[in-house]
Amino acid sequence: MHQDLLSYSFSFPNIKKQSFFKLLLLLFVLANPIQMGAQEKPFVVVLDAGHGGKDPGRPGTGFSEKEIALNIALKTGKLLEKIPEIKVIYTRKTDVFVELTQRASIANKANADLFVSIHCDAFTSPKAYGAGTFVLGLHANERNFKVAQKENSVIFLEEDYEKNYDGFDPNDPESVISLLLMQETYLDQSIVAAQTIQDSFVRNLNRKDRTVKQAGFVVLKYTYMPSVLVETGFLTNPREGAYLNSKKGQDDMASAISKAIINFRKSRNTSFQSETLVIEKEEEEIAPKTVEIDIKFKIQIAASKKKVDLKPYNFKGLKELSLVKSGKLYRYYFSESPTYTQAQERLQEAKQKGYTKAFIVAFEGDKKITISEALDHFK
Repeated sequence: MHQDLLSYSFSFPNIKKQSFFKLLLLLFVLANPIQMGAQEKPFVVVLDAGHGGKDPGRPGTGFSEKEIALNIALKTGKLLEKIPEIKVIYTRKTDVFVELTQRASIANKANADLFVSIHCDAFTSPKAYGAGTFVLGLHANERNFKVAQKENSVIFLEEDYEKNYDGFDPNDPESVISLLLMQETYLDQSIVAAQTIQDSFVRNLNRKDRTVKQAGFVVLKYTYMPSVLVETGFLTNPREGAYLNSKKGQDDMASAISKAIINFRKSRNTSFQSETLVIEKEEEEIAPKTVEIDIKFKIQIAASKKKVDLKPYNFKGLKELSLVKSGKLYRYYFSESPTYTQAQERLQEAKQKGYTKAFIVAFEGDKKITISEALDHFK
């Protein structure tokens, strides 16, 4: 770069004034690509290799979960790092012990778009096999509780775990209920991400489909983004354990996970494309038509299976709260604006309070509609 600039400086006396200014403009563009709007925010994915250090993970038939999980995470990251639009962050890259809250903190500080925690499973029977994906939620059966219980027991290796986890007890099924509200803000997107990974295992590797399940994993509780825990297979199955411990098995799993993450990013960008275009075009308030319409914009800040009182202290001090039950979920909204521009201002308020993944939702009366449909009414 310095040599190029130097060669240009020697030729300045021989350049016409008009060409000289064009050259200066070219140099400015080369030196300031971000100012020219060519750079967009990368998709940030945090890869969390489970266990590590003094926490070896699940006992298998001579296999080390912490080593296998780390190898798969590093291989997955290496594949994703080839994509310029994706930024990869690791919770650990060596055999070290990382507390569960610290893993989430790494993802939150990076303002990550996706958190993927990689593990290996174990069972009392050596016949169990296959890869599965989990999102945070109430365990639907005893098996799901046992999986979460084993992963959560790592907190007993941490100092002051009772203080750090507000008295959470991995052995108490009722304790899991307290985990839900924070992560369920992103439950829908977490399920989509988990299903994409599960589909990749089945389609690309012909693995047994153990389906997407919900269970109370502490490592997923404190993240402020879509989060998935992957059980790559059973180390208690000698054949599957040997596969996961091999270079081929780890390469296969990394390939399937990386492809799924790329597909999830693409699907997420596609789903938000129409709204992004509307935001770019929206410059000023447009006078409504003479026909009376009932269009309003709200800010969705959370979603949960639990019904929570609409009190400011439950929602980081925000007021003007409302909720709508949709299927099994309660969706929580902040404010109600008659225009999209006002809604954008209220969205910033919500984000400043800590709801960094909040988004605008449009309603016609009590019916939820797309942002594009809402704005069409004002044309």
